[in-house]
Amino acid sequence: MNKNDLVAAVAAKTELSKDQAASALDAALETIARQLRKGDDVKLFGFGTFYVAMRKASQGRNPRTGEAIRLKASRCPKFKAGKFLRDGLK
Repeated sequence: MNKNDLVAAVAAKTELSKDQAASALDAALETIARQLRKGDDVKLFGFGTFYVAMRKASQGRNPRTGEAIRLKASRCPKFKAGKFLRDGLK
């Protein structure tokens, strides 16, 4: 399922137009991203938690030359599924 499929499914389920559903989905995703940039978690009860994790600096390799390179420490978004979502997959 891609974003267009998700928008169509939300529109059908909620009786919103596709434009309204797309706007609502965009607003939700932008809000989640904004909170993560601030360093806050986004907890959706039963569904899961979006959070920011730190990646340590590490040694990597340039795939073209094989040369060793240093990868900087960075922040990356993560998602942990909630009980409702996990149980729904069984």
